[in-house]
Amino acid sequence: MSFVLGRRREDGDGPSGVLGHFLARDGSRGAQVRVDLDGPHAALVVGKRGAGKSYTAGVLAEALADAAGVTPVVVDPMGVFAGLADCGTRVVTAPAVAAETLSPAAWCDLLSLSPEGAVGGLVWEAATAADTLAGMREAVDTAEAPASDRRAAANHLRLAASWGVFDPEGLAVDGLAGPAGTVLDTSGLAAAPMNAVVRAAADALYRARVEGTLDRLPWLLVDEAHALFSGVAGPGLERLLTRGRAPGVSLVAATQRPSALPGVAVSQADLLVAHHLTAGADIDALRRTRPTYLTDLGERLPEGTGEALVVDEATETAHTVTVRRRRTPHGGDSPSASALVEEVD
Repeated sequence: MSFVLGRRREDGDGPSGVLGHFLARDGSRGAQVRVDLDGPHAALVVGKRGAGKSYTAGVLAEALADAAGVTPVVVDPMGVFAGLADCGTRVVTAPAVAAETLSPAAWCDLLSLSPEGAVGGLVWEAATAADTLAGMREAVDTAEAPASDRRAAANHLRLAASWGVFDPEGLAVDGLAGPAGTVLDTSGLAAAPMNAVVRAAADALYRARVEGTLDRLPWLLVDEAHALFSGVAGPGLERLLTRGRAPGVSLVAATQRPSALPGVAVSQADLLVAHHLTAGADIDALRRTRPTYLTDLGERLPEGTGEALVVDEATETAHTVTVRRRRTPHGGDSPSASALVEEVD
């Protein structure tokens, strides 16, 4: 008999994935715990470094890769999810996206330009008129605008081109959302191009579901999410949290710093998986949004690696669980000096 997180009794059956097992007070393992994969969810996975948050995100990605009708898209800023290739998940190193996947508003956000300003307005018009970065630059060059404005807009677009993440043959929705999903290994990218790729992925998945061009439900799993919510990717991720349920787009945000997330990222989560935390600000950030379950959060958080307190809004319950072992290699383990010495010997 399994308990399914995120699923009310009246929701019936549907795909689900194994998260782990209940953990009794005496440390013994109880019944199996699964996660609902049938409907859209907003999940938050937190924990201090080494507590297991990235590992848990990988467990969810494995389950999604195995299930029908859903697909995982994993943002991997630390380069630790390559092992998901063993599930058939496509791993893309230094991913590139088509310029057209970003809306005119997103282009202005990306380049820190106001759409009401002269230079931002030029970029907005160029993004509306062209579907490639080269086309946008040409549109700016030929626009009827003061030379100084055209020059400034061209410089901003030249900067975007220097990031090397815009390509007409870059990832489209069908490349992102294959049956076993995609890992976007952004570990080699600086903050600005990484944010551009994630914003493009979030917007493309949302738009595809709204327009009915994607026949499976995508789950976007973002590791080190605090670094992306604070950047240009933030508006795209927040839209998935506040408006993703209707078209069926799920978001899993994993972070070691929940206090650095915007309030909506914590309050909108219907599933919280909390590994060990010690920073008072992080514990308070969770406690404020879940007072019914987490008044004594600091005392309830388990300390063992892979153990977590799970708060499920669908069933209005909180449980302590131990996360199952992954079937695919996990790249998040820290190296040790002693192991290196053994290799040399």
